[in-house]
Amino acid sequence: MGRLTGGDPSLLRRINSAVVLRALRGADGSPTLTDLTGLTGLSRPTVEGVVEGLVESGLAAEAAAGTSPARRQGRPARRFRFRAEAGHLLGLEIGPHRVSAVLSDLTGRLVGASERPVSEEAGADERLERVRAAVSDLLRRSEVARSTLRAVGVGSPGIVHADGSVRLCTALPGWTGLPLGERLRRSFRCPVLVENDANAAILAERWKGAARGCEDAVMVLAGLSPGAGSLIGGRLHRGYGGAAGEIGALHLLGRESFPERLLSTTGEPLHPLDEAAVARVFREAKEGDEQARRAVDRYIQRLVHDVAALVLALDPELVVIGGWAAGLDGALAPLRAELARYCLRPPRVTLSLLGEAAVATGALRVALDHVEDQLFSVQEAMG
Repeated sequence: MGRLTGGDPSLLRRINSAVVLRALRGADGSPTLTDLTGLTGLSRPTVEGVVEGLVESGLAAEAAAGTSPARRQGRPARRFRFRAEAGHLLGLEIGPHRVSAVLSDLTGRLVGASERPVSEEAGADERLERVRAAVSDLLRRSEVARSTLRAVGVGSPGIVHADGSVRLCTALPGWTGLPLGERLRRSFRCPVLVENDANAAILAERWKGAARGCEDAVMVLAGLSPGAGSLIGGRLHRGYGGAAGEIGALHLLGRESFPERLLSTTGEPLHPLDEAAVARVFREAKEGDEQARRAVDRYIQRLVHDVAALVLALDPELVVIGGWAAGLDGALAPLRAELARYCLRPPRVTLSLLGEAAVATGALRVALDHVEDQLFSVQEAMG
């Protein structure tokens, strides 16, 4: 890479463009050139030149002039707006029983959503075909061209490498070793970014859910194999190999507390072990069935142990519970009570506000973060 100097005109243009575009998107209403000059601290000629370039690129447009009767005589000041419709972002969730997709403009405002059921026994090819079908349906119904997609975020179970490949996954058949990012990139002409589903979920909760404004938080997806996503100082913590938060493996430490045994009401392992079977046990417990109530108590106790391990290690301000436990009446009270016993400083515990939408919403946030780094980040512009 060539040496950059303070007078490098290309670098300065990129920095100025990022600063103006960020101010334009964040401004209330439609700012004038004078407004943008004040917001950015740049000279008026510089701002005017940058805005003209943004208009030409399609990222900005001249807004309609105001019609206030108190307006002074003469030509009104030109006003501009960020064109959120200049591109679109896609968030995908790939799960055991369904795949879902959400679509937004460049501000993250939702445009539409689509979902497809899929068998838990489906192989990788069939599952990915369902993803493509959900995306095609969503783009068609939303009347959005595939060419306008700027980035695609994906939330998937398993340990995910930075290149989008899945190192290990026990939740989906044929998923371990799958080059997921590479497979999906064949369907898009934009970056595809793959994230662990629990990591995506905590990003979503911080963006639009229960963890808004929280810098240190843990999101627990309580499912067949509980997983957790963690924010430390506002940053996602993936761990050295991407395996941070895989609390579903704690039973390997000598506590053979597999979900199919914990949730059994017959003494035999619960089979098939899926969301429908677990929902039945929860429902029977709520209706007063003693065997089901004991099964649910055992499940909550395991969840407490798993969450306590994270809390003791990370000392989060907040624990957000999603997945099965989010729909379990009375789960929070025993969780809070047991964490108070186990933990030196018990965190706040709350249920997910996003529910089943958490993973897809977090995947959308991953795509939005990528595009914002490209368009608005001065650090990105500095290379």
